[in-house]
Amino acid sequence: MVKQMKNTILYFTVAAVLFTSTLISAKVTDEQAKQLGQNLTPMGAEKAGNKDKTIPAWDGGITQPIAGYVRGEHHPDPYANEKPLFKIQQNNMDDFSDKLSEGQKALLSKYSSLYFNVYPSHRSTAYPQKVYDAVRKNATTAELDDNGNGVKNSEISIPFPVPSNALEVLWNHILRYRGENLLRKSYSAAVDSKGGFVPVLSEDKVLFNYAQGGETSHELMLAIIQRTLEPTRLAGGITLAKEAVNQAKSPRQAWAYNKGQRRVRRAPTFGYDAYQPGTDGLRTIDEFDMFNGSPDRYDWKLLGKKELYIPFNNYKAHSAEAKIDVLMHERHLNPEYLRYELHRVWVIEATLKEGKRHVYAKRVFFLDEDSWQITIAESYDKRGELWRVAEGLSINYYEKPIQQYVLELNYDLKANRYYVGGMHNGLPPVNFDVSHALKDFRPTVIQRLGVQ
Repeated sequence: MVKQMKNTILYFTVAAVLFTSTLISAKVTDEQAKQLGQNLTPMGAEKAGNKDKTIPAWDGGITQPIAGYVRGEHHPDPYANEKPLFKIQQNNMDDFSDKLSEGQKALLSKYSSLYFNVYPSHRSTAYPQKVYDAVRKNATTAELDDNGNGVKNSEISIPFPVPSNALEVLWNHILRYRGENLLRKSYSAAVDSKGGFVPVLSEDKVLFNYAQGGETSHELMLAIIQRTLEPTRLAGGITLAKEAVNQAKSPRQAWAYNKGQRRVRRAPTFGYDAYQPGTDGLRTIDEFDMFNGSPDRYDWKLLGKKELYIPFNNYKAHSAEAKIDVLMHERHLNPEYLRYELHRVWVIEATLKEGKRHVYAKRVFFLDEDSWQITIAESYDKRGELWRVAEGLSINYYEKPIQQYVLELNYDLKANRYYVGGMHNGLPPVNFDVSHALKDFRPTVIQRLGVQ
């Protein structure tokens, strides 16, 4: 076992060095795939803890609802009785510099009222057995397609549990398992420089077609309808989008219902750095879900793995008791409702290709090794200055189980503002038990919804 672990660590080290700038995608061997479930978790993370014992070994995660959970209500916190181990803030951040990202350091340096409460680390991530079975199969069949703009020969969950380059790591985030269907209502808000905001209530209906498996899942990744419900001045706006697995062969299709004209129109620029409606210019469309859409405007580099304090097991921020007016402070969220833990993360860097356009010239992403979710994203302007920092706060929805965001934060360091999306506070939690069909995601459907 020790020898196997050394071989695994050597593999990660060699991969990080050899594949930082060159796109090489190859299916792993059966021998490499056999590591899954042994010295690697079924998702490809290192099963062992770290040498300092500050990151525990993965023991399967939370696979069943905990005591006190009632379906349809918010999730009780498995770690509610824990106290912070320590607090990282402006006056002591240098002591933890090697385990903070540049964006985290910038936030702490800029806002003296911000701090990170660091708790014991728990590798709570778990998925259904069918996900582990699919990942094991994908490991020896999946390949990047069309120069990394798509993936072929994979389904249901991550295609590359043993990645060899940055695009494979990125596609693991994009294609990670998020359930088959969902229905949710959530609040979002763009907070001004004085702390003022108007909550926007939206409803998302999503079909994760890739997660269904089968032949059609190899083409259509997902379909989503988003409706704005409040406030009155924004209510009635509806967007429909369909996302293909291969972004080069089938670019994103999107339609928008205009309530003034009572008509549905194609939305040809619904992607990349177009600003997401309702965010007051604080989040681009490709920042939803921390990153989405085609990766084709950037050159991607794998920087390896490191240990980082990341937001994790954020049950407190998700709780019904965390009222929006308590959670949202001027400049940043209320730090007392945020939980940080030490985890291993993959680090990838995107640099804008010559001749391509995007408001961000460089982006750095940090992905939790157990879930492949982007947990921190840092975006730089054309002068090379850090401009925006995003965080994805997640929990284990243990009734499924699924690791997924409970809210997403986008900080603008220049404007002294931030945007928060996906808050379920005061609302029912995400419903993963609904059943959608492809016919429910057509322009005629949002036309009918708009005139109701």
